[in-house]
Amino acid sequence: MSIIIFKVALILSIFQFAFSKKLQFYFSAFIQTIIIAISSYWAISAFSISSKVILPFIPFLGTSLNIEVDQLSAFFILVINFTVLTGLIYSKGYLQPYFKRKSKVEIAWHYFNFVWLHISMLLVVMLRDALAFLIIWEIMSLTSFFLVIFETEKKETITIGIKYLIQMHIGVVFLMLAFIWAYVQTGAEFSFDGLAVYFQTHNPFYLFILFFVGFGIKAGFIPFHSWLPHAHPAAPSHVSGVMSGVMIKMGIYGILRVLMYIHHDLFGIGIFILIISLTSGLIGVSLAIVQHDVKKLLAYHSIENIGIIGIGIGLGVIGLAKDIPVLAVLGFGGGILHILNHSLFKSLLFYTAGSVYTKTHTRNIEQLGGLIKKMPKTALFFLLGALAISGLPPFNGFISEFIIYSGMFKSLYASGLNTDIIILFSFSGLAIIGGLAIFCFTKVFSIIFLGTPRSEKAEEASEVSASMIIPNFFIGFMILLIGFAPILFMQPLSQIVSAFTGETSAIQQIIPTLNNISLSSGILIAIIGIVWLLRTWQQKKQIVSQKATWGCAYTGANPALHQYTATSYADNFVQLSSKLVNVKKDFNNFDEDEIFPKEREFKTHSSDIFENILITFPGNKLIVWLRKIAVFQTGKIQHYLLYALIFIFVIALLTYLNWI
Repeated sequence: MSIIIFKVALILSIFQFAFSKKLQFYFSAFIQTIIIAISSYWAISAFSISSKVILPFIPFLGTSLNIEVDQLSAFFILVINFTVLTGLIYSKGYLQPYFKRKSKVEIAWHYFNFVWLHISMLLVVMLRDALAFLIIWEIMSLTSFFLVIFETEKKETITIGIKYLIQMHIGVVFLMLAFIWAYVQTGAEFSFDGLAVYFQTHNPFYLFILFFVGFGIKAGFIPFHSWLPHAHPAAPSHVSGVMSGVMIKMGIYGILRVLMYIHHDLFGIGIFILIISLTSGLIGVSLAIVQHDVKKLLAYHSIENIGIIGIGIGLGVIGLAKDIPVLAVLGFGGGILHILNHSLFKSLLFYTAGSVYTKTHTRNIEQLGGLIKKMPKTALFFLLGALAISGLPPFNGFISEFIIYSGMFKSLYASGLNTDIIILFSFSGLAIIGGLAIFCFTKVFSIIFLGTPRSEKAEEASEVSASMIIPNFFIGFMILLIGFAPILFMQPLSQIVSAFTGETSAIQQIIPTLNNISLSSGILIAIIGIVWLLRTWQQKKQIVSQKATWGCAYTGANPALHQYTATSYADNFVQLSSKLVNVKKDFNNFDEDEIFPKEREFKTHSSDIFENILITFPGNKLIVWLRKIAVFQTGKIQHYLLYALIFIFVIALLTYLNWI
């Protein structure tokens, strides 16, 4: 019965275009609530019976295409549903200003694609047939493309959307080649399950690399990430939250699904994943630090956190290869839990950044400041997300990173010098990533929310509507729940990890430590609460007055002159990593005899070195070549007829010479 209701909901989504602008949100909410309820029921059932839930979906190529939900699929279903639900609620307030300049069809098209992005992500994690999977994968890319280019009136947005779509198609080509390669070599079924036959009798490394590139483009691993820092800022903020929170995790799902079928020659695969992940984490957070666009900054942090997830998975694979159960279990466990954690704090950060953009109409950090007084609720939730993404206790990001750290510490001296060196490098890399994340979000929060407003846009800001605040409460609750009561999530996490490792005793062993962390977190919050109450009681007896903050005896100048800017805050880091972050400064120096200096501007901008090498440089060369051959496009019919005659003559000549 549930599968029939699910299919009816898919069909009903077409009627999105029949409703007025005001009712489209409610119709979309109705459809997605049904989909969330049914798919979540399947996911919970898979966890409760510790087995697959298999349901017939549709006839496909003469057979019945089934939906299969195991524990891995169930985990992703729940993560997808929660994030999409919060994004949908947030969209109600965020899209309101667009109603004046967007038609009924445009708003309906947006919600239709939002619904089908949700559906396609669910089907991606539930289908095993390779052809059906690739079709749904393409639908996921197309729907997200239309969501990214929502503001079609901006030429830059269209350009970004096309680049995104091209790279998604490149990714699917790699996936097709990988499935075809396995099918041709074995003749087994054209599905994920057919990969098991290939991996049993062949070296898995090269086929895995093909899959990794295809899925890694979607996930945003460096150097396959160049679409991500552009698409996230261009998209509406509820779309950015869903894309960063769960859509890029479909790439992680694909990698994990392929790994489930590989049971030998794992060491090289683990090292490959680990190197790519450490590189992604370190470079992602470094490039985030130098950004001025808050959404682009958050996009680079998505790359960083994909790196952290990959570090856990890579260590888990190495643990399997070297027969170190504790490293395998805690590596996979921390990496998989971080998928959930990142979906929470990253969607929260994108929603709050979107709220700032809604009220200030700018994403430039340098034009903000002082918003904690104008938007206190938004500031509080942004701070919560910033603390969580920085991996600080007592928030959820700390728990998943702690599990990965625990796996590394407990595995030292377990399997020789070489493995210990790998673990120490991983530990150092993860620690540096965490430290740089704290540095970055200290900059972001202080520049946006503290100090004094740097522009009229920030001066005139106000708090957003309730529909844009409510989702933040749901996400904030989950962040705190995982941070304070991680033990609640250990049992389902064990079920997922056991599919990769076969045992989960290390998770059971770490539970007492997690209990102590929960207790310590509770004590910390209690102490903070007591201090706050004492301060409140003491302040009641004092006369409190508000005056301007001391500004070195001069507070009347431009705010940029008496408080940090984003550029100055990160300047020391830029000097240390100039080759990596590639920051360019535009400024005309003063002449010695320039007694009365002319008005000048100081600008900085960074570029992604990987994007320059892999995308921009080849793309520019191709454009130059295309312009050269454009001479043949004369617009004269006689020239085109001549080209056709030359082509026929060449074919005839080659045929005569038996060359074709």
